[in-house]
Amino acid sequence: MDYTIYIVLAVLAILFFMAQGMNRKKKKDRKSRRFMEGYRQENHNRSKEGKKS
Repeated sequence: MDYTIYIVLAVLAILFFMAQGMNRKKKKDRKSRRFMEGYRQENHNRSKEGKKS
């Protein structure tokens, strides 16, 4: 029997899930970086206010 279609579909499914995993990881990295940037900026602003007075 010819299983070519099943092999092609399996390869496409593997590629799809790999791409989803990479996108999920990048999204998580962006979220955590954005959170830390805001936190650092807030602390930076507070330390400047403290030095002015």
